[in-house]
Amino acid sequence: MRIALDGLPLSRPLTGIGHYTLELASHLAADEPEDDIFVVTPRAFDATARVATDVKNLKLLRPTFNPIIRQWWKSGLQRYLRKNKIDVFHGTNFKLPLNADCVTVLTIHDLSHLLHPDTHESKKVAATEVTLPATAAAATLIITPTELVRAEVHEQLGIPLEKIVVIPEAARDCFRPVKSEATTPTRQRLGIGEEFLLYVGTIEPRKNLLTLVKSFEAIAQQNANDLQLVLAGMRGWMVEDLYDYVRRSAFSNRIIVTGYLSDHELRALYSSCTIFVYPSRYEGFGLPPLEAMACGAPVVASRIGSISEVLGQAALLVDPVDVTALTNSIGSLYHNRTKRHELAKKGIERSAEFSWQKTARQTRDVYEQAIALA
Repeated sequence: MRIALDGLPLSRPLTGIGHYTLELASHLAADEPEDDIFVVTPRAFDATARVATDVKNLKLLRPTFNPIIRQWWKSGLQRYLRKNKIDVFHGTNFKLPLNADCVTVLTIHDLSHLLHPDTHESKKVAATEVTLPATAAAATLIITPTELVRAEVHEQLGIPLEKIVVIPEAARDCFRPVKSEATTPTRQRLGIGEEFLLYVGTIEPRKNLLTLVKSFEAIAQQNANDLQLVLAGMRGWMVEDLYDYVRRSAFSNRIIVTGYLSDHELRALYSSCTIFVYPSRYEGFGLPPLEAMACGAPVVASRIGSISEVLGQAALLVDPVDVTALTNSIGSLYHNRTKRHELAKKGIERSAEFSWQKTARQTRDVYEQAIALA
């Protein structure tokens, strides 16, 4: 089988969808050596993506025949697929060429732009409202990471349930517990002490970080003298109010905003944090808490559909918009070392139920189903 994946998520520093694309492509290639896997983009690949691919039948390609990026989806990609006799194109980032000559599979990670438009820039919401329904309708089959998103795609976009397949994602293999002393250089470089709450992810409105900061302030007022709050991730959009609040906070000297971190740095923080906290208002899957679990962190996360579906009983789940409830949950866990150890053990076991090998095999099955439908 000749399979092409959208490589645009690999043309910038890798975050959720970029990691999804790279892990999927790498494991598809490793699992089926007879397949040819092509990741294609009109832009240059990020250096992390280039060094991460060493499988013989996986190629990262930047076609040169159509340098006008804004024409990529209308004509350039279609010509590439036709010329190279691609059997399946997988749109890993909500987009497809609408008139492709091959079978198409679309991953819809979430519907945050449609369901929570107030947490995104208006121009991107408007674009999604126009393009996503048409793209979903054009796809041969659709993949979602959870049953929640499958139901949302059915209800919001009118896609028949039989056209939507749920395939969970997973923590990457690099995320595993490391000994405390191995985390010290990273923490010292970032100014992080022995005890800290950790959030990982893009800094954006739907992650609900203002609630987390307020909860941290309440806990800090209760004589948790050495506890810090670490917000790790790329700065996103519409977050000026959050940064202003942090700067004005009486505990600003104990709130660390790290910016984008490497996997090595993230593994060190996941493995050494006192509690990992993920208070997001909406998620399609929620990879960071699963990554934290894989590294042995006790997790407090939102009691919302997708997070409950993914984390099960291995995390302490709480109403994400209730500052008092979040404060009490974090505070009780902070003062209960035994409970933290129990959650850490459950988290490692839960995260092991997911793997990119499973994700790749199930995704390839979808490709075969799509070809059979064509």
